[in-house]
Amino acid sequence: MADGPTGSTVPRRQLGRFLRDLRNRARLTVRAAASKLEWSEAKMWRIETGQTSLRSLDVEAMCKVYGAPADMTEALMGLAKETKARGWWHAYGEAIPEGFDLYIGLEEAASQLDWYESELIPGLFQTEDYIHAVVSAHHPDESSEEIERRVSLRIARQVLISRVTDPPTLHVALSETVLRHPVAGKKVMGAQLARLVEVSKLPNITIRVIPFSVGLHHGMATGQFTILRFPLSGDGRPTEPPTVYSDGHTGALYLDRPHEVERYDGAFQDIWTKALDEQASTDLISEMAGDYAQD
Repeated sequence: MADGPTGSTVPRRQLGRFLRDLRNRARLTVRAAASKLEWSEAKMWRIETGQTSLRSLDVEAMCKVYGAPADMTEALMGLAKETKARGWWHAYGEAIPEGFDLYIGLEEAASQLDWYESELIPGLFQTEDYIHAVVSAHHPDESSEEIERRVSLRIARQVLISRVTDPPTLHVALSETVLRHPVAGKKVMGAQLARLVEVSKLPNITIRVIPFSVGLHHGMATGQFTILRFPLSGDGRPTEPPTVYSDGHTGALYLDRPHEVERYDGAFQDIWTKALDEQASTDLISEMAGDYAQD
């Protein structure tokens, strides 16, 4: 069934990616998979490129053909139910199988990220000690083995910012609050700010700080968010529509309707223009890193 004009493309695109990956792992061509499912190759193409929504029963049938494990099948069936949502939350919690991270798939495909953080250092820039403190605080009931697994996954994700082929451009705005929260103590925070200065030297990364002296700005209303933009195709159109991502305590919100993205665009521009310029931001971060190191 074709998706209506109010449907979000985010869950469709991500569902298509996961199903395509499962098919490839099963070493099935599109033609072979279509034959087993008694579908046309055109239908398979529409599914794998996120052009259509899917019933959860269809997803179950595909997962059975591909030999997908039960937890992945369940997660994908849940995702299928979201393919008609306007803007949607995912909150699968501990039911998420390893590798089922919707945001990481978008992040890896993005060519540009406009990112506002109000409380914490962005995950792509965090040191191992900082990550460990954040993950432990967010998952106090997890075993030490699970904490270490989560820390390792976040560290592995950081190769994105310095990858050799087409690393994304990052425009990152940080509230001064982020710098003044001594997460895991002053020693860890000093090293973390030194790391922030280091990554700011990469040609694809610009970091700006919004000082307390600015007063009101749009970030106070929006909270943390990221706008992901994607590469252009041969005809100059984005390969995927821009998507707003915001991570909350109970799940993650994805928005891709044009007027929604436009509002967050406006918010980010307000934040960006009120922030210190790049050099002044680096100077402030360096100064604070030194202060933490001396204490």
